[in-house]
Amino acid sequence: MVESETQPPADSSHVPSPPERKVFGNHLPPPTRTIGLGDKLPPARRAQSESSSDSEDEDDSKLKVEQLPDGSRASRRPPIVDCHNYSEFSIHVPTYTGRAAVSGHAVAVASAHHLRIYDLSVSAAPIWNMEYKNILGPKFKESKFTALEFRPTLNQADRGQFLWIGTKDGHLIEMDVRNGTITGTRPAVHAHTVTHIFRYGQSMISMDDTGKVLVFSPPEGVDLGLSTQQPRVVRIAEKQEFAKLLGGQLWTSTRDQSGGGTAPGTSRGPYVRVYDIFTPGAIGRSLLPTEHLGAVTSGTVLASQPGQVFLAHEGGYISIWSMGDENGGPPQCLEAVKVSASDVLSLEGVNDRLWAGSRKGQISAYDVSVKPWAITNCWEAHTKLPVMRLAVDTWSMEKLDRLVVYSVGRDEQLRFWDGLLGIDWIEQELLRRETGFATFRDMKVLIVSWNVDSAKPEALTGTPENLNFLTDVLTSVDSPDIIAFGMQELIDLESRKMAAKTVLLGSKNKSTDGSISQKVSTSYKKWHDKFVQAVRCAMPPEEPYTVVHTENLVGLFTCILVKNTEKIRLKHPSMTKVKRGMGGRYGNKGAIVARFTVDDTSVCFINCHLAAGQHHVRQRNSDAQGIVEDDTLNAESSAASEAVAFINGGDGSMVLDHEIVFMNGDMNYRIDQRREATIASIRAGDLEHLVIHDQLRKEMKFNRGFRLRTFSEGPLAFVPTYKYDRRSDEFDTSEKARTPAWCDRVLWRAQVPERVTQLHYRRWEPNVSDHRPISAAFRMTVKQVNHEQRAHVKAEAEERWKEVERERLGAALQHYVDQQMI
Repeated sequence: MVESETQPPADSSHVPSPPERKVFGNHLPPPTRTIGLGDKLPPARRAQSESSSDSEDEDDSKLKVEQLPDGSRASRRPPIVDCHNYSEFSIHVPTYTGRAAVSGHAVAVASAHHLRIYDLSVSAAPIWNMEYKNILGPKFKESKFTALEFRPTLNQADRGQFLWIGTKDGHLIEMDVRNGTITGTRPAVHAHTVTHIFRYGQSMISMDDTGKVLVFSPPEGVDLGLSTQQPRVVRIAEKQEFAKLLGGQLWTSTRDQSGGGTAPGTSRGPYVRVYDIFTPGAIGRSLLPTEHLGAVTSGTVLASQPGQVFLAHEGGYISIWSMGDENGGPPQCLEAVKVSASDVLSLEGVNDRLWAGSRKGQISAYDVSVKPWAITNCWEAHTKLPVMRLAVDTWSMEKLDRLVVYSVGRDEQLRFWDGLLGIDWIEQELLRRETGFATFRDMKVLIVSWNVDSAKPEALTGTPENLNFLTDVLTSVDSPDIIAFGMQELIDLESRKMAAKTVLLGSKNKSTDGSISQKVSTSYKKWHDKFVQAVRCAMPPEEPYTVVHTENLVGLFTCILVKNTEKIRLKHPSMTKVKRGMGGRYGNKGAIVARFTVDDTSVCFINCHLAAGQHHVRQRNSDAQGIVEDDTLNAESSAASEAVAFINGGDGSMVLDHEIVFMNGDMNYRIDQRREATIASIRAGDLEHLVIHDQLRKEMKFNRGFRLRTFSEGPLAFVPTYKYDRRSDEFDTSEKARTPAWCDRVLWRAQVPERVTQLHYRRWEPNVSDHRPISAAFRMTVKQVNHEQRAHVKAEAEERWKEVERERLGAALQHYVDQQMI
């Protein structure tokens, strides 16, 4: 910032003036300030806080991620619809030249000068495959098909059977898709490329790239005839990249070729233009969003939000607009909601959900009735490639007794989806009636988490707290069925030799019996042997334990033991490592994720070490997101295990696919208080005051996009565990004088919250590290499913869904009739 000019001191003439700096191109030189003799110096820059990852910049994408709707409860199950006799997988829609229109079983696909008509009730192959020259005849030069839409009819048997086709040369053609005959033509009715064709009530609207719009409206009680009906001409702005009829008005927008897209004198943009094309003489209105957004890519209306229009934008935003008031007031932008870290390419209002297609091939369904919005479904529709179009087949409700949505992706595939999301309703019904086909039993879980700051097991000497630590923690809960040790910084992260050795050897250290190889660093081996020995000594000899999981990652170490009597009930074991340091390239920060199923309940254990530094909350949030969204666990392909053990349509490849998740580690969340005030509160026993300022608790409470928001944590009734002088009870007395904090935490998440109960949550007092260890014990309820009884309950749920589906179809049909889309 350039400071305002001030009167120089009397002796400023002795201070040489700085040389004039050159201007490079169109860029101004950086701002400067002149400090005169005796002037107060500016404040010093804030010093970097301690962390091996402190040098990493927090880019804007990480900041924006925190504002996104929470999708941690979203179902990943694709809502596949089964209403055609033949699959749509053979239908090919070319990316840039392809156009598609759907009406029940009929699918029309145009690409360049080819037109293919499919009837999925009789064949997966096209029933008509036509060339441009064969449709209009030899007197018309070769051209391309550029727009498709089905025309409305009064006769119910004819509905969705007459296809309007627009061409690059401005021709309009009508075809009866049942027999492939041409029923009407209007050659050169547009002088330029027909870019869009819309249906509204009994009218049809065509539009070209010069802004010429033709409105074909037949007399009441008469079907529209393309060859005979004289259209009314409406002029709009040319080259509109987005155009759609919404609420009886034509909404358009275009990308600013200069790259700015903002209105002069304001930082808002892009322009959105709205035209009332059904009112002769009406003037279009130019509107601006409440803030600068990316180009408009799609738009829709939603039955549950009457009087509103939703527009999708590049950059991941959805803007919400009013359609205008009863007195003729213009539409207005109400707000803009960030929903994705990348572009929203397609948008469609389906029943009571807002469906959005992403650049990564996923379709997300948003519940916009709650604040903040919630993602109820998110599935991969087009493998890793953009979802270019989403649309509702409004004819499907009459023809197929379904609400069918179709998507077209950059993978050149057309896919059909159940707009009512019936499979999710059935799964929720099964969950509600689970006691009718499953039996339940309780198990005890003990989790021990400790950042040992590279201390070795033999350092546990001297005080009783050191000597008896492992025995005391293992006997803190009576006869645990599962014991999970999650350790951090087993090696010195500042030691490059040790870290390099772990990186090179860490992935090759496991033997077939679950123990670790001699190749790994002796630090891991010593702690592994110490845990096994401690469990053997602390537990009754008649109840032996077996190591079922061990893994290490640059200082992280996980060791999970299970009672021998329970081991036979464990299935589908899997482990993975998630690196978060240096942009995911290095494992100094990250997590070890372990999972297995007990009976028919999937359980996941996460041992993590998140970004350090007092002020690096966003980096920690980003690390947590990367961990819970990692998808490298082994997927289970068994249909039975998918439906029973895993949740939300998942296959076990992601953390949130599991019914119960435990997460422990050095999460590094700090207390937003001065060191002196924090220590004073600790000495006064006023921990409740400190909890209010705990960063993790604040993120869970106030950050709507925080990926750990759906996790739970017990009361923080123990003194902060970080940072101590080694072999001392004194908080950090070094030069850095870190503020005490609850860095070490244990969280949990359960699909049914009542199935996990915390038995204790406490810290322990060995002083060989700069952290104190913590432990948490739980009683968790696992289920065993009678698959025959479940199949019976599922059949009943499917029958009940047919009744619910009819009710919802009726409401959806009425919405589309009101919008004159049928």
